[in-house]
Amino acid sequence: MGACQTGRMPDYGHELEFGVFPTPDASRHHAVLELAQLADVVGLEHVSVQDHPYQRSFLDTWTLLSVIGARTSQVRVSTNVVSLPLRPPVVLAKSAASLDVLTGGRVELGLGAGAFWDPIVAAGGLRRTPGEAVDALVEAIGILRSFWAGEPGRFDGEHYSNKGLKPGPVPAHDIPIWIGALKPRMLGVTGRLADGWIPSMGYAPPEALPDMNARIDDAAAKAGRAPQDIRRLYNINGRFGSGSGLLEGSPKDWAEQLTDIAVGIGMSTFILATDDPATLQTFAEEVAPLTRELVAAEREGGGSSAEGRASASVPASTEPAGSTETAGAQPDSRFTPQQLAIPAHLVEVHDYLRAELDQVRDIVRQVREGHTTVGSARSAINTMTMRQNNWTLGAYCESYCRIVTGHHTNEDRAMFPHLLRADPRLEPVVTRLHAEHEVIAGLLDDLDRALVALVGDPAYGSEGQRSLDALGDALDELTESLLSHLSYEEEALHDALANHGFG
Repeated sequence: MGACQTGRMPDYGHELEFGVFPTPDASRHHAVLELAQLADVVGLEHVSVQDHPYQRSFLDTWTLLSVIGARTSQVRVSTNVVSLPLRPPVVLAKSAASLDVLTGGRVELGLGAGAFWDPIVAAGGLRRTPGEAVDALVEAIGILRSFWAGEPGRFDGEHYSNKGLKPGPVPAHDIPIWIGALKPRMLGVTGRLADGWIPSMGYAPPEALPDMNARIDDAAAKAGRAPQDIRRLYNINGRFGSGSGLLEGSPKDWAEQLTDIAVGIGMSTFILATDDPATLQTFAEEVAPLTRELVAAEREGGGSSAEGRASASVPASTEPAGSTETAGAQPDSRFTPQQLAIPAHLVEVHDYLRAELDQVRDIVRQVREGHTTVGSARSAINTMTMRQNNWTLGAYCESYCRIVTGHHTNEDRAMFPHLLRADPRLEPVVTRLHAEHEVIAGLLDDLDRALVALVGDPAYGSEGQRSLDALGDALDELTESLLSHLSYEEEALHDALANHGFG
C-alpha cells in the first residue's frame, strides 16, 4: 500500500485524529483565523500553533490560540510546541487552564525543552545545556500538573519553584501534555511522563519512527505504564499533485501512505502544515475519511497490526464481551501483555478511587466523633476524583479518554462510543454503567446534603443523633453502590478493553 513501507511495530489502537498547523504570520492574521475557522467547520480535531516568541513576524501563540478558541466551537487548540525557556511553568499552567475554562475543555499542551538558544537568550531566557533543558522540562511537567490539580505549591527545584503558590483556576478537563522529542533522553521522558509524543516529519521521517517509538515504549514500561498511554502525533507536510514521493500524490495516495504510518508504526494524529484553504479542505474532506476507512479495514482484518493485536477478534458469543460467560476459565491467556495492560490500568485507577473513598469515610468518622469540621468533610467530597471529572467509564477517563465538558462532540471520542462501535453487544453493559454513574453522582450529592443538614441541626454540637445517623446512612449507601459499580465495571469490560483498547 502506498509509497511509505516501514518496519512493523504494534498498532496502539488509538482512534485517528487530524489537524492543521498554520503559520502564525502576523501580516496574514485574518487568513490564519479564517483557516482555523475552516478547520472547525470541516471537522478537523486540532488547530496547533508553533511558539517562537523571538520571531518578529509571528503572532504571540497564546493570544492567537485565545482568539481561535473564541471563534470556533469544536476544534481543539494546542501549542506545537511551547518554548519552555520563555514560558515560566506557573504562568504557562495558568494560561492553559484559563483558556481551557474559556473554551469548554478544548486545550492541549505541546511542550519543548528549548531550541534556538541565541534568540531565546536575546528574549530574556536562560541558556541551558541539553541536560539542563531536559531537567527543567521534567520539573515544569510536575508544576503544571500540580497546578491543574489545585495542589498548593510545595516544589522548590533546581530550575523552577512554586513553593507557597495558591494555584487556580482548575482547567475544565485534564489537559494532555505532548512532548516534542527527538533525542534518546527526551524520548525517555516522553514515555515516563507525557500523554503524547509529537515529532515533525522534517526531523523524524517515517523510517526513523519505529526506533523512537521503541524507546518511548521501553521507558513507559519501566515507569509502569502501557505504551497505549502515549498518543503518537505527527506533524506532516506535503502537496497534492502527480508526485510519487511521500504525501505528494492524490488524496488516495495520501490516505494509503498515512494508513501505513498508522497501522505499521502507530502514529494516530496527523497535523498538516499548510496555509492553503483548498489543501486543508481536501485533507479534511477526502484524506481524513478515507484514511479512517482504510485503517478500520486493516484493524478489522488483522492486517499489518497483527503483531500488536494478535487476539483482537471479538469472541464468538452472544454475551457482551467481558462477561463471565465469554471470559472462560483463563481469559488472560488469549491476550498479549500489552492488551492486558489496559484493563489492568482500569483496576489501578479504581483502586485509587477505593482509597479515596476510604479517606472520605475516615473524615466523616472524624466529623461524627467531633474531631474535625463539616467544612473539611465537604471539601474532601467536592475534590474527589469522581466528582471533579464528570467521570465517564468511572475515573478511567482521567487517564485514557477526554472528559466530556460542555461539547457533545467530545462524547464521540469517549470510550463508551468506541467500545460500542467495536462491539454493539456491549450496549446492555454500557447502558447499566451510564445509569450507575448517574446514581453515584446523586449519592455524592446526598452525602453533601447530609453534611449541610448536620450543620443546620439544632442538636449539632450536643447529641445531633438524627443528623449523624442520616450522614452515616448516606455514606454507607455511597460505599455500597460505588464498590459494587467498580467491581462490575472491571469484570464486564475486561475483555472488551483488552480486545479493542480505549479509543
